[in-house]
Amino acid sequence: MEENQVHSETAGTTPESVESVQTTAAAATEAPVAETPAAEAVQTRAPRHYYKEVANTSHDDFDWSVDKRNVASYKEDDRKKYDQVYDGTFKAISENELMMGTIEGMTKTDAIINIGFKSDGLISLNEFRDMPNVQIGDVVEVMVVEKEDRGGHLHLSRKMARAARSWQQIVDFYKTGEVVTGTITSKTKGGLIVDVHGLETFLPGSQIDVKPVTDYDQYVGKTMDFKVVKINETIRNAVVSHKALIESDIEQQRSVIIGQLEKGQVLEGTVKNVTDFGAFIDLGGVDGLLYITDISWGRVTHPSEVLHNGQKLNVVVLDFDDEKKRISLGLKQLTPHPWDNLPEAIVEGAKVKGKVVNIEDYGAFLEILPGVEGLVHVSEITWSSQPINAKEFFKLGEEHEAVVVTLDKDERKMSLSIKQLSADPWETIENKFPIDSRHHGVVKNITPYGVFVELETGIGGMIHISDLSWIKRYNHPSEFVKTGEGIDVIILGIDKENRKLSLGHKQLEEDPWNTFETVFPIGSIHEGSVTRKDEKGATVQLQYGLEAYAPARHLRKEDGNNVEVEETLPFMIIEFDRNDKRILVSHSKVWEQSKNEEKEAVKKEAASENEKTKKAVKNIQSKVEKPTLGDLGALASIKDKLKKAEDDASSAE
Repeated sequence: MEENQVHSETAGTTPESVESVQTTAAAATEAPVAETPAAEAVQTRAPRHYYKEVANTSHDDFDWSVDKRNVASYKEDDRKKYDQVYDGTFKAISENELMMGTIEGMTKTDAIINIGFKSDGLISLNEFRDMPNVQIGDVVEVMVVEKEDRGGHLHLSRKMARAARSWQQIVDFYKTGEVVTGTITSKTKGGLIVDVHGLETFLPGSQIDVKPVTDYDQYVGKTMDFKVVKINETIRNAVVSHKALIESDIEQQRSVIIGQLEKGQVLEGTVKNVTDFGAFIDLGGVDGLLYITDISWGRVTHPSEVLHNGQKLNVVVLDFDDEKKRISLGLKQLTPHPWDNLPEAIVEGAKVKGKVVNIEDYGAFLEILPGVEGLVHVSEITWSSQPINAKEFFKLGEEHEAVVVTLDKDERKMSLSIKQLSADPWETIENKFPIDSRHHGVVKNITPYGVFVELETGIGGMIHISDLSWIKRYNHPSEFVKTGEGIDVIILGIDKENRKLSLGHKQLEEDPWNTFETVFPIGSIHEGSVTRKDEKGATVQLQYGLEAYAPARHLRKEDGNNVEVEETLPFMIIEFDRNDKRILVSHSKVWEQSKNEEKEAVKKEAASENEKTKKAVKNIQSKVEKPTLGDLGALASIKDKLKKAEDDASSAE
């Protein structure tokens, strides 16, 4: 071994020669690194325990403490003292420690780093890509990854040292809120990757700018200022924001501007964003809200009808909140209220024209002038007393002419009327719509108790459900007629005071029940079809469109079953009420009556037979004075016949 050779070469020499060899070895250690291979340079300072292991394994029987030539010897205490002096020449290091090191030499692939330890370490030149001019003598920060790897080498890393130092800086920036500078290196899902002092951080898309950003590519390669807004110590992940810096600047500007605001102050602004509820106005670093109702004295359906982005305009400060940093602006307040400059022509009784701007259940609002509106109440739409649905009569944007009924400039209220544009037709209602006169109208509304028919604008009346038909009973008027259909009516009555007409439809024809009374007498049998059935009975359709009712007990058939829906069977009239227009029928009575008639026929036949027998007996008795034995036999036979006839009659009953 090499060590054996060294010792063999030094054996038999003087102490001076030994010292000379040691000096030569030390000189070899301090020789320039560039003149020796990298592997030999790393091993110039071999760990002391290496020699101990060699001594304990290769020369177990050799005592290294004895100098055979008695040239020099060391006591145990001296040896320990010299060992301590030797160990004190090296730094005490620990793994994952950050240290400063000097580049002592360079190869084609590695840099040799001296950190003052027993041996130097190697770091790949790939970790110096950010230092294109790296050279021998440069001092760099490194991390001790392992004091001794498997090969006994010192394992250092500049990349890990840089990442650790960068993370510590990121944590410090997060705690202090200090602004950091980073370079956007690439785009990722949901945002961008930012290099901050060699550490990759995440910039969410929502934190790029105060305005929404859709094109992330335009930011790749840019160097910008950021604020660390979130960190994760466990996985060493950080989130940065550029938007936070912008908002911070805006907040400072907002505080300055709000501090100078006064109510009623007129400012120049630029429309920044138009929304459904208003527009945001840029007042030069701070935004104010111009609400839709403060844009114009007239009604505005959508702010975009009046405003557009980028438009410059003057606005007045209506209110502001120092705490919430909100500013309310007005545009219409820069012009006088239109009610204060109402034209003299608009007075009570005057005719005006307006556009429908709002419709409610109770009426509609007409805009006569921008900011000047009047209400047309539902009672002022038509002269008819029939309820009017304002949402069916009016349409937004339509123009209507009306009469000013009331006007209150102080309260800024106006009531209008459409019906007063024409004369009240109810004043002369009898002339055009006398009682018993016939007319054609249109069904406007249907209720459970009747049908409202309009004869002309403002004139109408109701047909009660009982006046729709002489024959059929309806559960609801909609079974007879539909809304919007035309119908012929007759005037039954006029209520001028309440503006109501009583109308009839069935009265257009004569009452057929006078004739039905002779066609459907009680006891008569007619064929009928069951159309409906419930627990109490069934509705039976008779000829001529008449409907009758059969109670449940009258629906039993001869075979014991009950009559079902859609069956057609004979029914007997058991009740006929002309006044109430009601007919009761029975199917059970039909077959029960047939059975009774059969029994009655048998009974009559037996009685007739009995009468004949009695007459025969009397004839025989009148002809024979004294009975003989033969006569007695004939009499006995006759008696048997009589008895049999009586028995048959009894069984028939």
